[in-house]
Order: sequence, then structure tokens, then C-alpha cells
Amino acid sequence: MVAADPGLMLLAVASSGAQVRMALDAFDALDPAALNRLDDDGRPRGVVISGMGGSGIVGATVAALAARTSSVPVVAVNDYQLPAWVGAVDVVIAVSCSGETEETLSSAAEAVRRGCRLVVVGARDSSLHRLAVSVPSALFLEVDARGRMPRASLWTLLTPVLLVAERLGVVAGARPALVEAADRLDEIAVRCGLEVPLEVNEAKTLGLALAESLPMVWGTGNVGAVAAYRLGCQLNENAKMPVVVGALPEASHNQVVALDGSLSTSSESELDDLFRDRVSDPDPTSQLRLFLVRDSDEHPRVAIRATIAAELAQSRGIEVVTLQSGHGHPILRLVDLVGVIDWASVYAALALGVDPSPIGPIVALKQRLAH
Repeated sequence: MVAADPGLMLLAVASSGAQVRMALDAFDALDPAALNRLDDDGRPRGVVISGMGGSGIVGATVAALAARTSSVPVVAVNDYQLPAWVGAVDVVIAVSCSGETEETLSSAAEAVRRGCRLVVVGARDSSLHRLAVSVPSALFLEVDARGRMPRASLWTLLTPVLLVAERLGVVAGARPALVEAADRLDEIAVRCGLEVPLEVNEAKTLGLALAESLPMVWGTGNVGAVAAYRLGCQLNENAKMPVVVGALPEASHNQVVALDGSLSTSSESELDDLFRDRVSDPDPTSQLRLFLVRDSDEHPRVAIRATIAAELAQSRGIEVVTLQSGHGHPILRLVDLVGVIDWASVYAALALGVDPSPIGPIVALKQRLAH
């Protein structure tokens, strides 16, 4: 597995707990006067978090963590432009691991023109850093990704944004939860690491199940939904797989009908026919498998929908795999899910014989855009 992972994606995933601790230390080393500027205009009307790809997941994650408790709306933007309503009473947080993402640069520049309070998370000496330096009131938070790709630097990027969100009154209790999250991520790394055999390694088992199917991934609750989205994105980039991602209850109004499609395993009559010719059976990697990513803080009716959806899938010969978060702070529930998901996505790539690190189509697209 190490030989099949020359980009060291497994090592990057194993560093998740360390990423949290390093980001906490870096935040604590900031000039207090710079942090105090965040409070100069009081609580914002809204918080907008701009980013793309592996950096963009930060906005969706903070929005999910804040959804149930914050009186201040948190909106993730994955685009060149900010929503029309964003103005001087709002905070815009621009996140780009490289500091060179053109969509994020565009939205950050627009935030400056509109007079928003600006927070920048990115690499030093980048275009985004230079933009932040040009605005006296802006707060710059340097990213130390240590050569990791953005998708492998989730906790490096997310931790400072959560600390800012805590200061703005958006995510309560972020710091103590992050301290505990670092330890929990280390525990997951021990359970899911390379040395742990398949039969007792939840991430290897999940990765193999993902690799052997066309995954349909549904999340429940705010945390489960963003974790499901994370799983889809990680499989896209690491395993180079197509994935169907949804969230309950919405997915039960549309995507559920795909359970009756041509990619389901077989009809009930075929399942009962022990003597049918299996040579013509479809490749298992082209067949649906339903993955439920469940947050313990899910609406009671959503819990019922998830149970019924699993029964409907199983009655059609579609295997169902469930990931379940524990209880407690939403950051810790996120760790329960994403901590395993990130390992599993790399194992899925290795099971398929795919190098998880290269992102050829993204590189090619950027080269074409540059011309």
C-alpha cells in the first residue's frame, strides 16, 4: 500500500490530529490586536465563507456546524461572486490553501470593494496574502500545509476558521472541542492505520465496499449531510470515482427512485433463481450500494426515513452500509464520520489500483483556463 501511494496521501490523513494542534498553536501566536479587530464592529449580520474544492469544504462544514445553534447565518460560497446581499455589516472569510484560487481571489476582492470585514486563510506570499495586506483591517491567517494537497489539509484549514467563528459567536465551544478532536483523530488513525488488518479495520472495510460499487451516499442531519458530501468529494479526487451524493429527507423525494433503476443488483425474481446463468451478471463495480452517513442529531422523522430507505434498498438486493456518529459537540460528531471517511477514500483508491494523489483533469483544466 505504501508503494502504491507515492504521494503519501495515507501519511497526510494520519496527520489530521497533528494538523489541529499545529493550527491551534499558530492561532494562539497571532497578534491579539489583529484578532481584536474582528470585534470592532460587533457581531456580524452574516458570515460568508468563500472557497473552492478542498478549501471550499471548509465553508460547507462551518455552515453545517453552526446551523442548529447560531443566530447569525453562515453561508458557503463556491463561486467568483458574493451574494447580492453581502455588505459592510458582514464578515467574509476567504479560504484558499494555495492562495491562488481565482474564484476565491475574485470573491475576496469583491468583499473589499463592498467594505466587508475580511478574513483570509491561505499561503504566505500568495496573491490572496497580498490582497489581505493591502487592507489594513483584514485578518490574515497563514496556512502551513507542508506540501499536502488541500483535500488532505482539511483540519489545517478548518481549525482557524472555526476559532474565528467561535469569536464571532457562530460556533460555540469550538476550542475545547478541537482540542478533544485532535485526540480523537489520533485514535481513529490507530484504528484505521495500515497495520490494522482488513477484518478489524473499519476504514479498509468501508473503502473496499466503496470500491466494489457505484456508491449512493446519503447524509442525515446537518453534520451527516456535510460528511456525505465530503465522502463524495474524496472519492472523486482520491479514487477517481463517480458518486451520487444526497441528504435526507430530500433524497427520499427523488434519488430514492434510482433504487428501481438498471444499476440495482437484480429483481426479486432473479434473486430467488438459484440456477440462473450468472456469467451475464453486471460487473459489481457498476451496481448501486447505498451508504448512509448518519448524525446522531437527526430529526426523528429523518431517522424513520433512513430506516425505511435502507429496507427498500435491501428488498431490491442493494447492500446498505451505515456510518454512525457518536454524541456530543458537532465538531466531535464530524470527526467520528470524516475521520473514517478520509481513510476509507484512500483505501478505496488503492483497492482500485489508483494512485490517490494526482488530479490530472483539474491540472489540465487550469492550464486551459490560463491560456
